Amino acid sequence: MHNFTPLSGLIGGALIGLATAMLMLLSGRLAGVSGILGGTLTSGADRPWRLAFIAGLIVAAIVAPLFGAPSPAHLASSNLVVFAVAGLLVGFGSRMGNGCTSGHGVCGFARLSTRSITATVVFMVVAAATVALVRHGFGG
Repeated sequence: MHNFTPLSGLIGGALIGLATAMLMLLSGRLAGVSGILGGTLTSGADRPWRLAFIAGLIVAAIVAPLFGAPSPAHLASSNLVVFAVAGLLVGFGSRMGNGCTSGHGVCGFARLSTRSITATVVFMVVAAATVALVRHGFGG
């Protein structure tokens, strides 16, 4: 593995945990990104915090390279349109499945939810199988 940076991973994980805990404590909401994004389209009263959350994700990706982090565009090994379509498909699927990787993997796992732990294990197995197939099964 290249670019192994455990300190930045620990700091990032702690910040994600802090943000998740604050959202739960202050609003009683889980920090599932697809649910937050989907709620911006359907809810009225809590739309401002949802928009702020999504804006924070976007701004962080733009501002992080100013502090030495690699630009997301430089990390992309494929066409950005493919990433956008894949992201939309993942978001659509996670909404249909009533949960997303961030909601289950961060919030649900922390609450020891059996449903979330099962979902997270399934996500990880499917991700590993997808990488194996793409890298080795399709002429890779």
